[in-house]
Amino acid sequence: MITINNIEKKFGNNHVLKNMSFSFKQGKTNLIIGESGSGKTTLLKILVGLYEADSGNVCFDGINFNEMRNKQKRLLRQEIGMLFQGGALYDYMTVEENIMFPLTMFTTKTTSEKLNRVNFCLERVKLTNTNHLMPSELSGGMVKRVAIARAISMQPKYLFCDEPNSGLDPKTAILIDDLIREITEEYNITTIVNTHDMNSVMQIGDNIAFINQGEIWWTGNKEELINSNNMELDNFVFASKLFQRLKK
Repeated sequence: MITINNIEKKFGNNHVLKNMSFSFKQGKTNLIIGESGSGKTTLLKILVGLYEADSGNVCFDGINFNEMRNKQKRLLRQEIGMLFQGGALYDYMTVEENIMFPLTMFTTKTTSEKLNRVNFCLERVKLTNTNHLMPSELSGGMVKRVAIARAISMQPKYLFCDEPNSGLDPKTAILIDDLIREITEEYNITTIVNTHDMNSVMQIGDNIAFINQGEIWWTGNKEELINSNNMELDNFVFASKLFQRLKK
């Protein structure tokens, strides 16, 4: 579980995050949703340690990140998997080399052990025998699946996904959503997904935080979202005519 307590963040006169408190549950897909500029990307960067909050704290399983020693922080970062928006594969590396990269950087595993882990992760994302393909030879959905395989290669306790369905067709997006949910439940990971894809919200929204104007305006799950009666949330979620019919 990851808990944020009274998080504040400003950039000059721009008050981006205001007194945010929320619990991201273990074994659940936790979604951060909101309009562009609402503050969700800033919050995600604070959670992974790229930004430091002006006040408040982030706790990983009850331990305050700010109070950790440098060695504890380094160990924590090895327990974090990250799925970047575009996949962020190294285009000069093969699929196998991309997935093996964090294992080489952060572990003392033998080449054989690393290869076994790579093959396990590829099998888990249904990309067996793609080891020697280059990223340029992959479809968009395959790139995302390789990126997921790399993100879970270190057996993370925490998985962060930044717009995982960006640029994907609806059918492939559903496959990625299902894979994220399955991995989360199977390995009891605390998964946090930053998204504005309403299909994802309805598909995997176990625990949702809606951010508006730098504040958390609503929390709940995908079932509760349908009947939230929160005007700002409704205007965001049911902006399309299709979802307006669903609301009715």
